[in-house]
Amino acid sequence: AGFIKSPLSQKRLTQDSVELYCEAIGNPIPEIQWWFEGNDPNETYAQLWDGARQDRVKINATYNLHSTSTIYITNLTSDDSGTYECRASNDPDRNHLSKSPKVKWIRSQANVFVIERPDIKVNATEASGKVVLTCDITAPHSVIKGHQWMRGDKIIHTDEESTASTSYTMEGKMEEHSGVYECVYKTDPEIKGQVNISVAPQVMAYKKSEHGNEGDTGVLTCKNPSFPPVDSWFWYKDGQKVSAAITNGSGRYIIKSSGNKTELRILKLNIEEDTGDYHCNATNSRGTGGATVNLRVRSRLAALWPFLGIVAEVLVLVTIIFIYEKRRKPDEVLD
Repeated sequence: AGFIKSPLSQKRLTQDSVELYCEAIGNPIPEIQWWFEGNDPNETYAQLWDGARQDRVKINATYNLHSTSTIYITNLTSDDSGTYECRASNDPDRNHLSKSPKVKWIRSQANVFVIERPDIKVNATEASGKVVLTCDITAPHSVIKGHQWMRGDKIIHTDEESTASTSYTMEGKMEEHSGVYECVYKTDPEIKGQVNISVAPQVMAYKKSEHGNEGDTGVLTCKNPSFPPVDSWFWYKDGQKVSAAITNGSGRYIIKSSGNKTELRILKLNIEEDTGDYHCNATNSRGTGGATVNLRVRSRLAALWPFLGIVAEVLVLVTIIFIYEKRRKPDEVLD
């Protein structure tokens, strides 16, 4: 027996993807093949293979206790509309070119309809201390039953209006709300538009002031929580310009930058050379931004000073008591 476990009829938009799943049971374990027939009346079934359609088709199959196969098609076009057929057979002659298999292939079908993606105009504006995101769809392919606004996986607004235009308002400035937002039209299938709020890096130091002991390794860290991600990071010392930029291999400095985070490590801290202000600078497609970290380097003996102070106080007190005892009169001792 063979069957497709995915919905037997699926609607998709151009540029989307579709996945179909098929299982077959038999002894010996049957082979599974995928075939396609387009909507053109003159088109006949053609077999699909992994890497077909300019590598947009991916087929994964496993043959263990029974047969399973998944076909995954990306970046759909209107030519991908049609009937997808899962065929299963365990006949030894099933792939023989001159013999007809004694057992017919078991078939299961699913229809995929690829609909032209409507155009969505998106916009983000800032006025009077508010940020307004807007989506406007042209010629939706089905009835709109409502809208959703999302940021990542979180739904931030929903309604049941049937309008072609939808908006979402936030208090504050662009810099406070940078990121990727989606407007979702509740149609069949759903239509999504993406609104990006892009700003220059809003760089923050993990700590505005760092302390380290002489001879140890100092670690200074900066991050950028805004969108888009940082393209490049640079470090400067004591406000000096590009000529003073710290780079890997320049002695005791090691820089590790990944996406929206950068870390400067200073090996074998020196009180005279390393104490000062360090500036982390980030650049993305919208501009630049930076933050300052003050580094203070303490002597290795710094931790001993409180202990030495207590010892000194004890010695002074013992000395005073000793001198006082020595100078007391003998009769005072007898009394």
